[in-house]
Amino acid sequence: MAEQTFDLIVLGGGPGGYVAAIRAAQLGMKAAVVEREHLGGICLNWGCIPTKALLRSSEINHLLHTLDAYGFGADNIRFDIGKVVKRSRAVANQLSGGVKHLLRKNKVTVFDGHGKLAGKGKLAVAKDGKAVADLSAKHIILATGARARQLPGLETDGKLIWSYREAMVPPRMPKKLVVVGSGAIGAEFASFYLNMGAEVTLIEVLDRILPVEDAEISAFVRKSFEKQGMKILTAAKVQGVRKEGDGLTAVVEAGNKVQEIKADRLISAVGIVGNVEDIGLEGTGVKVEKTHVVIDEWCRTGEPGVYAIGDLTGAPWLAHKASHEGVICVEKIAGLNDVHPLDVGNIPGCTYCRPQVASVGMTEEAAKQAGKQVKVGRFPFIGNGKAIAMGEPEGMVKTVFDAKTGELLGAHMAGPEVTEMIQGYTVARTLETTETDLMNTVFPHPTVSEAMHEAVLDAYGRVIHI
Repeated sequence: MAEQTFDLIVLGGGPGGYVAAIRAAQLGMKAAVVEREHLGGICLNWGCIPTKALLRSSEINHLLHTLDAYGFGADNIRFDIGKVVKRSRAVANQLSGGVKHLLRKNKVTVFDGHGKLAGKGKLAVAKDGKAVADLSAKHIILATGARARQLPGLETDGKLIWSYREAMVPPRMPKKLVVVGSGAIGAEFASFYLNMGAEVTLIEVLDRILPVEDAEISAFVRKSFEKQGMKILTAAKVQGVRKEGDGLTAVVEAGNKVQEIKADRLISAVGIVGNVEDIGLEGTGVKVEKTHVVIDEWCRTGEPGVYAIGDLTGAPWLAHKASHEGVICVEKIAGLNDVHPLDVGNIPGCTYCRPQVASVGMTEEAAKQAGKQVKVGRFPFIGNGKAIAMGEPEGMVKTVFDAKTGELLGAHMAGPEVTEMIQGYTVARTLETTETDLMNTVFPHPTVSEAMHEAVLDAYGRVIHI
């Protein structure tokens, strides 16, 4: 088999990998992508995109059951879970085809198979045990992503105990559901199934749900979830699961008490592990810590010519972080002069439960632990005209400023469409905007985004509408 040579090869066609390859092609490199399953990766095919399609259906279901508040009435409201899932899969398939088109448009060669480092600047590709191609390149980017973590006693079986994959394609709606893990994935699935009519119990081993978020936001969302009917156990540990026919019983220890929770299904959402196995890292200078590849600020590993991006590397494990890393890595390889390392503090995080959650920068607690003197502003959506008109008055915006410099240290939001609004604060942080700049910015009326302005004003004693 003749060896094929490229300037750059990307192992993995997810949101980091395909973006890196396209940027390389734009910069005149001969680029290739090796992908063993789906172009677009887990995010596009089994994560970010299809879950948002499901959550959209659950939002509509909730709205249909609250029509009276808007002056409407409807009888015999029902849904077909098969059609809900079919729509979600169709959205994912459409976008996966779009990625294929983009790669072809940019003349990126795609190899269908499993790639593995095979010596300095070498990558071997195989499919179903048969060799597909021998590739070589001066630069190889590892973008193999991550998979769901499996805990002893909570191993997913595809029937009673689900991972995110099974949770996205339920053959029927469970009446009772247990979700273990209250990070973004767990919170989103808990919210989806609750809004589709299931009885949901959310279990978190730490002392609060959404533990990476600001404590006030976590408390706000918990209160909202419980108001909607969700049962929540924090500082709780699943001791075991008994499978009983077409159902199960989760044995949970919480508050020094052990209780048994019967359910039809259980979703395990307890984190991820990097896909570091069987990609040829043995005998290389690539260092792995806690299943993730160690990189420097330019995404370089300890092996010359080998780089790593995305979920394969450190937190935060987000698609937009992976894409940005891919661009930074390629532009540094190309020798561009205006490349800057990724500032993790300027990466927004979004959770698409109901209410939505979005944040960027430091929490109030983290800022204080860092020795900062802070000014904190808060504004509830009940003081926002657009939110009230929409019938969505439950929400809040919180801002954290450096009391000495006026730097926006962090911003935290919960409520309708805050995942769209957080980018305003992200731009502000990227441009090193101060409190004065934000206070002097004109926000359009009536919009929910006015709450962002008011939260800034509140930090400095100038809030108007509350």
